[in-house]
Amino acid sequence: MAAGLARHVAPHARLTLALSGGVDSVVLLHALLALRAHHPFHLNAVHVHHGLSEHADAWADFCTELCSAHALELTVHRVQITRDDAAGIEAAARRERQAIFAALDTDFLLTAHHLNDQAETLLLQLLRGAGPKGLAAMAAMQVRRGWRATHWRPLLGVTRADVLDYARAHQLAWVEDESNQDPRYRRNALRHSVLPLLNAHFPGADATLARAAGLQAEAAGLLDDLARLDAATAIAGERLDCACLDALSRPRARNLLRYFIEQRGHPQPNMRQLNEALQQLRDARQDARVCVSLGRDALWRYRGGAYLVPVAPAYAGPVRWQGEAILQVPAAGVAVSLEAVEGAGLKRMLLDAGEVTLGVRQGGERLRLHPGGPHRSLKNLLQEHAIPPWQRGHLPLLWCNGQLLWAAHIGLDADALAAPGEAGVQPRVAAEG
Repeated sequence: MAAGLARHVAPHARLTLALSGGVDSVVLLHALLALRAHHPFHLNAVHVHHGLSEHADAWADFCTELCSAHALELTVHRVQITRDDAAGIEAAARRERQAIFAALDTDFLLTAHHLNDQAETLLLQLLRGAGPKGLAAMAAMQVRRGWRATHWRPLLGVTRADVLDYARAHQLAWVEDESNQDPRYRRNALRHSVLPLLNAHFPGADATLARAAGLQAEAAGLLDDLARLDAATAIAGERLDCACLDALSRPRARNLLRYFIEQRGHPQPNMRQLNEALQQLRDARQDARVCVSLGRDALWRYRGGAYLVPVAPAYAGPVRWQGEAILQVPAAGVAVSLEAVEGAGLKRMLLDAGEVTLGVRQGGERLRLHPGGPHRSLKNLLQEHAIPPWQRGHLPLLWCNGQLLWAAHIGLDADALAAPGEAGVQPRVAAEG
């Protein structure tokens, strides 16, 4: 660990230890305190109180007393996790921890994962059918998307047995989490049932598995390098050229699509999702509209390009305008500014005399953009103005007494325009300025 400090941690950097009170994090704390005399850094700790055990308060108290004894600042975060969370208790607890860790204002967040944890993670990923990225398991030093801190696991090359030997040799005290013995959790089943058998027949299996994870990390890095080469011509901004996908071999195209999705902050999709998305993007007709759900995001094909778009929230009804300068339109997910102007926008007198509502399309809307011209369907206008299909159902619209007078990015009703010198109201999406 001293070598890691010298190589990665600048003097006086801020380090925050994730302190559960278990033997692993207590040993890491003790080692860090010993190293601080030779390599100066600022150290504090964070404890996540999950509230899942009847002993959770006692664990938080233990961590508080331990840090107080060493004059360390400890922050305790209490989170609420329901046992019927759709993600499962383990995943829900991890999700809450990750959210806390991501927001920490520190240079390094340290966790006490060790070599045996790495072996367990590799097996879990293998049994989930993961590719090289998943089989790489945990990196010793990781820059995570959305985190302020670099995630460092300084004990990743140390065995559980070595951690326990260190704790006993230094007469350290720690707490025991009874859930670590519960075989209903998959990691515990591997730890207590599967890995002991593997080690009995293949001595040193834990170290071998951890080494295999390192090799997979190298392979994943090479795949990312290849994806970056392909992306240079295939990706422009938020668009992935489907023709470029089609020109690549299927494994290489799948690798590029995975990279495109991950670079936009979406969790790595499973192989079924990735294959389904690739097939639809490559095999669809040139003018076909394709939408593949990836959970919180959706992958759309539009005009020969692929786009990763957040799934729209559930429909919310229209809101009434009562003279506000800015009005939130939940159905559109944006705010609309309604600026008082002169000789432009919609007639103020018309709006003041009617009931003005803002919302999103429901189908059948029509708008007259030119004086004397026809009322045209909003559906056709959206297509002509090249509004992407995933935006069409969430484009803010304004009605007065049930008549559509404004559609964002399309225009105003020609019959409702303010004349020169007449008071008007100019609606626009607030973020557009």
